[in-house]
Amino acid sequence: MDLDAPKNLNHVEAGLSYLDTMAEKPSIYLYEPPPGVPVRSGHSTRHTMTIYDLRGMAEPASLDVEGFTLVHRGTAVKDFYDDQEVKSVYYPEVERLMLEVTGAEKILVFDHNVRSGPAAKRGDKGIREPVRYAHNDYTLKSGPQRVRDLLPADEAEERIKHRFAMINIWRPIRGPVMDTPLAVCDARTIAQSDFVATDLKYRDRTGEVYSMSFNPAHRWFYVSRMERDEVLLLKCFDSEPSRTRFTAHSAFDDPTCPPDAPARESIEIRTIAFFAPRV
Repeated sequence: MDLDAPKNLNHVEAGLSYLDTMAEKPSIYLYEPPPGVPVRSGHSTRHTMTIYDLRGMAEPASLDVEGFTLVHRGTAVKDFYDDQEVKSVYYPEVERLMLEVTGAEKILVFDHNVRSGPAAKRGDKGIREPVRYAHNDYTLKSGPQRVRDLLPADEAEERIKHRFAMINIWRPIRGPVMDTPLAVCDARTIAQSDFVATDLKYRDRTGEVYSMSFNPAHRWFYVSRMERDEVLLLKCFDSEPSRTRFTAHSAFDDPTCPPDAPARESIEIRTIAFFAPRV
């Protein structure tokens, strides 16, 4: 894909929130923080960016170039709000998809998030709102650490010696998505210095993600009116430096969204693809 502005693609102009420069390391709490401590430290600024529609691209985007790809794949899941059905039906579907798309030796499906603004505001258990700030889920530090968290020690250390990649699989629960679609950033337009390591604080551990600092060179994409049988794969970490290692993503408010459009409902699955050792 040409890094010049793809003038032949439909696009929207929309605001994306970037972290402002700050002296200390930023942090985000995923639980009620101590009194007087903000859930998210630092300040962000919304910058208007051009967000291009992936539909109509002459060549499809790929995980190892842009850092994301769109795949058409149905699902047998009837209720994505049923945790047990998601784990028993959808996790194996995602594992099969990932083996096919990546050619990996092993896929570990280990977590999922269901997002719905109205349900989250009602306090429905386990449901979260769309995240409206530019970020990436793993860092140079937290990618390998997540492998160590999830696998037995001996296996983890052996797997880390070889290539592995953290890839998220994003699917609408209901389509078409018009409200707060997901934007993804072309990895080739991101400098390593744009990534800001940020502590992600859980009750029992502290993880690390990348917040994004603003760079006008960033090239953003989305999939217009995304349907339930479409999935967006986005690379959040790759241990191999010769490949695309990180991208970034954010929900955004689409200015063309009809006022009566239903709220976005989506599910994202977190996976690790482990590749066979090179001979």
